[in-house]
Amino acid sequence: MLVVTTENVPGHQVRHVLGQCFGVVVRSRGLGGNIAASFRSLFGGEIKEYSQMLEEARRHALDRLVSNATLMGANAVVMMRFDSAELGQTMSEIVAYGTAVILDPPPR
Repeated sequence: MLVVTTENVPGHQVRHVLGQCFGVVVRSRGLGGNIAASFRSLFGGEIKEYSQMLEEARRHALDRLVSNATLMGANAVVMMRFDSAELGQTMSEIVAYGTAVILDPPPR
């Protein structure tokens, strides 16, 4: 499935707009990861434990977005965006959202 952050796809025309679609993931870092990240934060720099967790969460949110769009009958998602928030002190929410569409001609 074609997923783009743009409103239009060159060479394609939106035949039908199916509506909004999204994929949501909530992740919590384990105790070991939180301890390691706490030590790293004392010295500054990238906290690799959290970077890895958020990268995986974005990937899973995008996979869920594609699954949702597929169930809606879409062959593409336009205007895709990510959003994130913290829930409490230990959880992160990642949302991938966009507009499910049918493009004509279908993407290759």
